[in-house]
Amino acid sequence: MFLLLLHYDDGVHGELDALIPEHYEYVDRHMKAGTFLLTARRDPRVGGVILADGTDRERIEAITAEDPFLRTGGVRYEIIAIEPTRSALAGITV
Repeated sequence: MFLLLLHYDDGVHGELDALIPEHYEYVDRHMKAGTFLLTARRDPRVGGVILADGTDRERIEAITAEDPFLRTGGVRYEIIAIEPTRSALAGITV
């Protein structure tokens, strides 16, 4: 399982706003596939968070590389591998 942290550079918000429909299509596609389990906005608006299922880091890296937000050049992903030990969320096995 992976925690994906999106980091936005200062001044990129206007470009991101224009890409939101494409970004949501990207997110929805991976949610329907069962890879993305949860998405969230960070507050303040400095990035986002995605909880992703999977054990293959290369696959997760390939999926994150598809995000339209990356076209701005002002967004980067931080990919953190996690091993859940407890969960109150349905579908999260520990």
